[in-house]
Amino acid sequence: HTNYTHPQKKTFCVGGNTIHLVTVSSCMRLARHRSRYSAIVRCLMDIREAKIVKGRSINLALSHRGRQALKQVGMEDTIVSKGIPMHSRMIHSLNGTQSPIPYGKKGQVTLLMQRLDTPHSAETYSTTKLNFAHKLLNWSTETGAMTFLRADGAKEEIQADLIVGCDGAFSAIRKQFLRQSRFNFSQTYIPHGYLELTMPPINGEFAMKPNYLHIWPRNTFMMIALPNLDKTFTCTLFMPFDEFENVTTGDQVIEFFQKYFPDTIPLIGADALKRDYFRLPAQAMVSVKCSPYHLSDKCVLMGDAAHAVVPFYGQGMNAGFEDCLVFNEIMDQLNEDFSAVLPEYTRVRVPDDHAIADLAMYNYVEMRSHVNSKWFLFRKYVDNTLHMIMPRTVIPLYTMVTFTRIRYHEAVKRWHWQDKVRHYIYYCFYQNLFKSKVRKGELILTRGTQRFSSCNQKRRCSSLSDKEMLIWWLAMMICRG
Repeated sequence: HTNYTHPQKKTFCVGGNTIHLVTVSSCMRLARHRSRYSAIVRCLMDIREAKIVKGRSINLALSHRGRQALKQVGMEDTIVSKGIPMHSRMIHSLNGTQSPIPYGKKGQVTLLMQRLDTPHSAETYSTTKLNFAHKLLNWSTETGAMTFLRADGAKEEIQADLIVGCDGAFSAIRKQFLRQSRFNFSQTYIPHGYLELTMPPINGEFAMKPNYLHIWPRNTFMMIALPNLDKTFTCTLFMPFDEFENVTTGDQVIEFFQKYFPDTIPLIGADALKRDYFRLPAQAMVSVKCSPYHLSDKCVLMGDAAHAVVPFYGQGMNAGFEDCLVFNEIMDQLNEDFSAVLPEYTRVRVPDDHAIADLAMYNYVEMRSHVNSKWFLFRKYVDNTLHMIMPRTVIPLYTMVTFTRIRYHEAVKRWHWQDKVRHYIYYCFYQNLFKSKVRKGELILTRGTQRFSSCNQKRRCSSLSDKEMLIWWLAMMICRG
């Protein structure tokens, strides 16, 4: 290190497997400044070498925010080439009909990833080192001293200038934060669990259309299916734990699927359903919020360690990547002064991460229930139409969250404002078209009913202009909602 102008600073990132991808992105950013930083990633296991990954599905949704972070470290093209583009939801009704709901405008897609081997890229930096089979035992909030237990049973003590905690929802780094005063923390388990099944390929091809998020919404529960590169689908059943406990035999599994998901039985296979349903118990889902994200200038939390979210918006990984992106931007703005960077990072990210945690909870209700409502689909159509007419003024919530870098909490504010505007428009339609019982020619409208009368006993509404007909149709759809 004698050639360096500044003494090299050590940044330790705890975490760093595929699920905690944010770690590697952080390390690569710091390693870019080779003359000042070395970055070391330490975690319990190398998921690239794991044969079976228990727990959550390894399907990862990559959208605009995550891609921007990857672009900053020169990895976007490599990662994107390995993804399956998803442009719509596909809603499966009980009667077997399928209805697509596009995510956004043509060309706006999310990418479904199975694995992102970002650690390989991190290893190409001379100042970045990956250590696996290292368990964090303790660390000091005052000095940055850390104690690890290695696979050989030996303990190793090191000194860090900056500790980046990316070690997941049950973070060992965050435990030290809990001992500090004025640290806010909440952990919420939702009353629903999830269970994964596999839909095999048929004649070597996908059993269903692959470029969709397939959803079977059943109001209080749902099942989704996501495509994999090996032409299988990962099917995930989300349901209250009480409902899972009511199904105890293979015959009950088939009866349950015959009642709620009949079209999936021949695709998954009755025998496979009976076997796989009981392979693992239903898994829990947790949402974690905390603040602040930093301790002095020694430690900062990112990813699930700071804000674990339920998986229903597909933003968990993207929010974690955006943590890195925002941290990097603040580093540039404040000349890499950790004493200033870390408090600013907390100030900026906490409201956004709390907002996406709440949105993820809301989106579960939307996916399992709202998509069944014609009124909801009509409102979505209105939002998309207004967005086409006024793309900068009206932006659908999903578009703001998934296809822009509008801050999460700002997206929520705009969403509520747009809701108020839309409801005011509906109110005006109601006042003008229903309270006054608008008459045009031979058409009489009343709320909830429509009556046509004519002197020659023919049903006609030819006296209405095209614009008035559009308003009439819009109002009728609103009332039917």
